[in-house]
Amino acid sequence: MSDSIVIIPTYNEKENIEKIIRKVYTLPESFHVLVVDDGSPDGTGAIVKQLQGEFANRLFLEERKGKSGLGTAYIHGFKWCIARSYQYIFEMDADFSHNPEDLLRLRNACLSGADMAIGSRYIKGVNVVNWPMSRVLMSYFASGYVRWITGISIRDATAGFVCYKREVLETIPLDRIRFVGYAFQIEMKFTTIKYGFRVVEIPIIFTDRTEGVSKMSTRIFREAFFGVIQMKVSSWFRTYNR
Repeated sequence: MSDSIVIIPTYNEKENIEKIIRKVYTLPESFHVLVVDDGSPDGTGAIVKQLQGEFANRLFLEERKGKSGLGTAYIHGFKWCIARSYQYIFEMDADFSHNPEDLLRLRNACLSGADMAIGSRYIKGVNVVNWPMSRVLMSYFASGYVRWITGISIRDATAGFVCYKREVLETIPLDRIRFVGYAFQIEMKFTTIKYGFRVVEIPIIFTDRTEGVSKMSTRIFREAFFGVIQMKVSSWFRTYNR
């Protein structure tokens, strides 16, 4: 039984899913993988089911009907992992924008005292490969905007490569997390800090996907932009007791 599990949310990732799973299983540390698939019409779920025969008791699949959003996929995965007593719970994309080898560095950060370790693109300059400059600037200044509105010091507030200690996800009332797009990532970091947990950023190199299609949309961007203000105001009327 591994104490570490990687949650990979998917929607139409048939080009990447088998490769990313196999890469995780080449690492020297034992990781389990949970794929949360939102009814991908391209057969992503079927690929995972086939791989389960090879990776019995290490690879798990939760299938949901319809595309319900990144945030709800992770909340579903968090609850599944908590119920099964994993101690280190990871978020990672399926498209190799996150290097699976960096899972080891995030885990080591939590072993060394962090409660939440973030794979950060912006700790040492801008470490992004293959993104157009417009998207680099949007992402970089979005994190600056989050710091300005919320007062938190995280350099990469929208990062989706994260390791949580179990206690963090047991403490946060997951049913009160309201955002579903990239604002979900901001809300989870903000809430973790408000509860007094120790958050660290680990520098990574982020490489844009080479296969499959990005899920970014203007709706997701609007949710993040306006949602940060709503989140900050709402926090004035909440208590964060552990």
